[in-house]
Amino acid sequence: MTAIAASCLAPMTSAARPIGKKVRSPVALYANVGRDLTRYEVDVEAFTLTRRETITLPDSVQYAWPHRSRRFLYVATSNTAPGNGAAPGNSHHLVALKIEEGSGALTPHGLPVAIPTRPIHLSTDISSENILVAFNKPSGLRVYKINDDFTVDGEVAQAGPIDPGIYAHQARVTPDNKLAILVTRGNEGTPTHAEEPGAIKLFDYENGRLSNEISIAPDGGRNFGPRHLDFHPTQPWIFLSIETQNQVALLRMKDGRVVPELLFRTGTLAEPDRRRARQAAGAIHVHPNGRFVYVANRAEQTEELSGTQVFKGGENGIAVFAIDPGSGQPTVIQHVDSRGIHPRTFHIDPSGRMLVAEHNLPVTVRDGDALRLVAAGLSVFRIEDDGKLEFMRKYDVDVGAQSMFWMGMVVI
Repeated sequence: MTAIAASCLAPMTSAARPIGKKVRSPVALYANVGRDLTRYEVDVEAFTLTRRETITLPDSVQYAWPHRSRRFLYVATSNTAPGNGAAPGNSHHLVALKIEEGSGALTPHGLPVAIPTRPIHLSTDISSENILVAFNKPSGLRVYKINDDFTVDGEVAQAGPIDPGIYAHQARVTPDNKLAILVTRGNEGTPTHAEEPGAIKLFDYENGRLSNEISIAPDGGRNFGPRHLDFHPTQPWIFLSIETQNQVALLRMKDGRVVPELLFRTGTLAEPDRRRARQAAGAIHVHPNGRFVYVANRAEQTEELSGTQVFKGGENGIAVFAIDPGSGQPTVIQHVDSRGIHPRTFHIDPSGRMLVAEHNLPVTVRDGDALRLVAAGLSVFRIEDDGKLEFMRKYDVDVGAQSMFWMGMVVI
């Protein structure tokens, strides 16, 4: 996906569309605050977002993905809070929403379907006949059928149990619709808990059914915490964001399989030796023209200062990499501040001219001898012809006691 983002809306992009070509169809951006999912009208010429109506869903939005027709949006919701220490919730759903052609307004389409635990990611297969849902705790992968009327049906029965690894974070289907990939992050070691290894789980995929599982786990998954991947639009390349090592790497496909060796494990941080708090690589998206790949860098830890929790410091922004057209090797060409704390997700509009990053929470930061609050919100960037980003504006969002957790754009 050059996806929605995450990310994650690759089916809606045009791989051959160069930078600078005008989009003929309007674009909608959707972003949540807790249970509320708001539509923004996108002007890719002026680089502006105009807030429109809001729809309230059963639980807080975790992730969303459009049907290939662009007329429906499938949303995963949960009342479980993020993080390993969160208490388990009791309400988790898949929700189908109808997208109004031309405006992008959302309306419910069928009844929400209950699912067992908090979903952390979902995507449809290439034909949009099924929804793949990744669950982080306990780690899992389930497939749900999309009915002929585009509502969500029940779970697709599998022939037997699978090994879902530790802390699944993303589920994708390869562009040929023949392999399902479950990215499992594992967990970093702490003074009281040993490291839990990460892995990439691969399955043969046919009509929603998973089989013949294999695992890619360099060095047994030690020092390997993958988060998200994205596919190159024309080459057999898969770009991987490795969260816990703050790296981007390349996988290759050959003869319909994923070659297990990771190539070009390249750092994402501008100052890798200056760690002020935990850093985590985040969402990853390949530009629609296939020349660049973008990765989020995130930091959000705080410390107490005179009774106030204050940001410890760290890199929050987007790392921009040029892709070698022969080998696929990513080479960093820019680090840009995203103008907020913790850009959990970002997305590139289908024309490849605009990038929008979402920051999930307000955080107090030091400003000289004073303190100031950096709001949650949406930062808008122009994508130049050389792939680099130019900051245009930020839209602050008052999230109250909730958080922004997901956003993405769809041609409507």
